Amino acid sequence: MGLLPAIEIETGDAPDSAVIWLHGLGADGNDFAPIIPELHLPEVLRTRFIFPHAPQIPVTVNGGFVMPAWYDIVEMQIDRKIDVDQLLVSAAAIAAFIDREIERGIASRRIILAGFSQGGAVAYQVALSYNQPLGGLLAMSTYCATAESLTMSEANRNMPIEIHHGTYDPVVPEKLGRAALKFLKERGYRPQYKDYPMEHNVCPQQIKDISLWLQGVLAV
Repeated sequence: MGLLPAIEIETGDAPDSAVIWLHGLGADGNDFAPIIPELHLPEVLRTRFIFPHAPQIPVTVNGGFVMPAWYDIVEMQIDRKIDVDQLLVSAAAIAAFIDREIERGIASRRIILAGFSQGGAVAYQVALSYNQPLGGLLAMSTYCATAESLTMSEANRNMPIEIHHGTYDPVVPEKLGRAALKFLKERGYRPQYKDYPMEHNVCPQQIKDISLWLQGVLAV
């Protein structure tokens, strides 16, 4: 099976790091590509940003309408009911991108997963279960959908984890972001958590914080 279609943007020649960034429900890889110039990353960071496009599937909570989605959402209660099997298929598809970057010569410790909303749920699954040490996980406005079934890899026990959430998020309530924080801390991880006075989106201060975090974890 081939890789999902994706947008690739390199910030310098011969990249030695990669960021695989997953969009939310109904969007596609174009959603976060414009953020790269706003990060104002130093030239020394030669990073390949990869923005995969989720497959087009029917989404139950949206009346069965076909749209880009990493998995189906069946019900939207606070803990939400989702198609876990479909999420795991998407997780495998994203793990394939990590494998490909390693084949391209990028060390696994210099590969970062980032995900927004639905994409963040997939990123949690992939990053916490991947069998080689990764550079970090950035989880934005999201939740750990597979917390009850996730088999965690010891390889990423000390992986840097940054969690961001809007305090006024009406789509993925902040309660779910803090639940993921608690889940990780109880299992010995050391995630960092930042909240912002926003809804289900990204704000300028957050973009600055993302830039600083990326520079920190990718510092040579």
